[in-house]
Amino acid sequence: MASTTLSRFSAPQVWFILLLLLLVTVVVAVGQGAYSISWQQLLPWNLQNHWEAVVQDGIIVWHIRLPRILLSALVGAALAMAGSALQGLFRNPLADPGLIGISGGAALAVSMTIVLLPWSMGYMGLYALSISAFIGGLMTCMVIFKIGKIGSMTSVGHLILAGVAINALAMAGVGLMTFLSDDQQMRTLNFWMLGSFGGALWPAVLMQLTITLPAGWLLWRQSKALNRLLLGEEEARFLGTDTETLKNRVVTLSALLVGASVAVSGIIGFVGLVVPHLIRLLWRADHHILIPASALLGASLMVLADTLARTLVIPAEIPVGIVTSLVGGPFFLWLLMKPHTGMRHD
Repeated sequence: MASTTLSRFSAPQVWFILLLLLLVTVVVAVGQGAYSISWQQLLPWNLQNHWEAVVQDGIIVWHIRLPRILLSALVGAALAMAGSALQGLFRNPLADPGLIGISGGAALAVSMTIVLLPWSMGYMGLYALSISAFIGGLMTCMVIFKIGKIGSMTSVGHLILAGVAINALAMAGVGLMTFLSDDQQMRTLNFWMLGSFGGALWPAVLMQLTITLPAGWLLWRQSKALNRLLLGEEEARFLGTDTETLKNRVVTLSALLVGASVAVSGIIGFVGLVVPHLIRLLWRADHHILIPASALLGASLMVLADTLARTLVIPAEIPVGIVTSLVGGPFFLWLLMKPHTGMRHD
């Protein structure tokens, strides 16, 4: 029986708890790094005696720490929302943007843009990578849906198997682009492969914000339809849901969220798998609650993972994709070993 740890709380209360967790995580993360920042010296009565230190800390916080923390939070929220929606669409808690090939397709498109179309980055900057990642993720989704159809029905098993195969092909393509790249392009591609927020700047934060907020809101608007889909595709159609339209919307919005995230941070796995399932264990599979709750928890966990990535081996830095995989891999194996890994809607 699933845990009901948060079942006694209302939806706004759950969101408030998760928002408070995010704020605490951000505050702690700002002070951690190769150069530790003490919040005590920023208190009003200490400003006069420590003004030079305050100015130095302010530069570090504003130009280095804060963009990185906010970008990691937005990427975590985007991946978690995409994962929660895709799991509802496929009616399978093992569905994940990385496992079904969206991240791989987006990464392949980004790598081709970096190596074959470097001039496009001069005109559109980060948006060139975001657009290419979105197109790559969307094309991957279209191919997976085409393969996964058996007659007029969509087979979840075929979708996941097709995603695994396409993901392998995409990674082979990324390897080919790496082989064809020069030294500078190779360093950039290594950044995508392992995932990192080391190059976070305010323009990247703004770009991610302009995509994550509207796409996440539109995804949240599909909550009722996704809840009906949990009853089964035929039942959802009987209740008035246009399932094909729903699939197109969810896949497109998920590809946009994942594509934008891959463009600014590279491939970061398992966030879209772990976070929604944690919310289901603590609450329930009502997408009206699940999608925003996943966004808040995904943001917190990504900030925490990035903080660990940049503090565990100071002065070096572990790619954040390695940290999330070390946590998400065992969690995925645990899901596979559970006797019943299902979706519930209370």
